[in-house]
Amino acid sequence: MALPPMIDAHPADPHHALRSTGGADSGRYVAALVITVALFFLWGMANNLNDILIAQFRKAFALSDFGTSFVQQVFYFGYFVVAIPASSVMRRFGYKTAIVTGLTLYGCGALLFYPAAVAGMYQLFLLALFVIACGLAFLETSANPLMTELGDPRTATRRLNWAQAANPLGAITGILVGRNFILSGIEHNERSLAAMSDAARDAFYRAEVQAVVMPYVAIAGVVLLFAVAAALVPFPRGSVEHDAGPTGRFTDVFRRPQLIAAVVAQFFYVGAQVGLWSYTIRYAQANAGMGERAGADALFVSLVLFAAGRFVGTALMARLAPVVLLAIFSAISLLLAVFAGTVGGTIGLYAMVAASLFMSIQFPTIFALGVEGLGPLRKAGSSLIIMAIIGGAALTALMGWVSDRAGITHAMLVPAACFAGVLAFALYARGSTARASI
Repeated sequence: MALPPMIDAHPADPHHALRSTGGADSGRYVAALVITVALFFLWGMANNLNDILIAQFRKAFALSDFGTSFVQQVFYFGYFVVAIPASSVMRRFGYKTAIVTGLTLYGCGALLFYPAAVAGMYQLFLLALFVIACGLAFLETSANPLMTELGDPRTATRRLNWAQAANPLGAITGILVGRNFILSGIEHNERSLAAMSDAARDAFYRAEVQAVVMPYVAIAGVVLLFAVAAALVPFPRGSVEHDAGPTGRFTDVFRRPQLIAAVVAQFFYVGAQVGLWSYTIRYAQANAGMGERAGADALFVSLVLFAAGRFVGTALMARLAPVVLLAIFSAISLLLAVFAGTVGGTIGLYAMVAASLFMSIQFPTIFALGVEGLGPLRKAGSSLIIMAIIGGAALTALMGWVSDRAGITHAMLVPAACFAGVLAFALYARGSTARASI
C-alpha cells in the first residue's frame, strides 16, 4: 500500500483534528482530545520514573543489575498480559470506559507504594508497578488508535507524533521529580556500609525506601482527578463496536504481514529505549565517575533531546515519508549504541545520550505504519503492537544479565542489536510501499 502524502495544514488545531468525528458536533470532543493528549504525558512520567527507581532500589535493597531489571520486567509484563483484555473492553464499551479504567488502575497502583514502603518489601513495590502498568496498558491501547482516528487518515502518522510529543514532556517531568524528591545523593560503597552499625545501616536503607512514597502518592492524586474528569466529558460514540468479537479479529490481524513486522520492530524498539534509559545512571557512574544525581542529569538531557527530536522529526515528515525518516533515525541510533557499547568512557556516555534524539519518532512511526490500512481491525492491531512492549521487560533483563557478567558498557550492544531490527523493519516497510505503488 502506498503511503499517503503527509499534508496537514493545521496539525496542532484540535478542531481540525476532530472534524471527521461529526462536523458541527466536533467541538463536543475538544475536552476528550485534551485528556487524551494528557494521557501521553502521564504514562511518560510513569515510564521514566522507573529509571530513577532502578537506581534507588539498587541502593535501598542492595541489588545486582539483573535484580534491578525486575522493575522493568514486571512493569512491561503488565502491559503484555493486559493489552488484549484492554482492547476487548475498548471495542465493547468504547474509548471512555477503557481510559477511565486505565487511570483508576494507574492511581491505585501508585497508592500501593505507601504499604510497600511501610513493609519495606521490594516484592510489594513490584506488585504496585505491575498494577500501574496494567492501567497504562488500557491508556496506551486506547489513546494511540484514538489519535489516529480523530482526523484525516492521510495525516494519522503526523497527528500521532504530535500527540506523542506530550510523552517526552511527561518523561522529563518524571526524571525531575525522581532526581529532586527520590534520589538523596547519599551513596555508600560496600566498605562504608560494612563500617556502619546495624542500626545505622538499617536506618539508611529505610530512609531510601521511604523516599519514593510521597511522589507516588501525589501522582496518584493527580491521576485519579483525571479519571473523574474523563468520566464526566463526552468521547466519540463511534469508538464502540459490538460486532464480530475479539477472536475473529485477532485471527484476521495475523494475516497482515506489515502489522506482524511492526509488532516485532516495536518489541525491539521498546527494548532498546527502556534498556538505554534504565541503565543511563548506572552507565554514567561506571564510565564517567558520576554520582547518582549527575547520572540523573545525563538522563534528563537524554529526554530533552528525545522531546526535541519528536518535534523536529514530526516537522521533517512534511518533507520525508515517515518510513524513510524511520530508517535514517534507526540507523543513526544503531551507530551511536555501538559506539557506547565498544568505546565507553565519558565519550561513550555522550553517544548514549545522543541516541535519544534519534529514538524520538520511532515508537509512534512503527505504530502508525503497523495499523495503516487495517480499517475495522485497527483496534485489534493496536493491542497486538502494545503487547510488543514486553520487549522492555525481556531485553532490559538481558542487559542486566550481560552487565553483571561483562560490564555495563558491553551491555549497550543489546540495544544496538535492537536498533538493527528496527532498521530492518523500516527497509521492509519501504519496500512494501514501493511494491504497492507500482
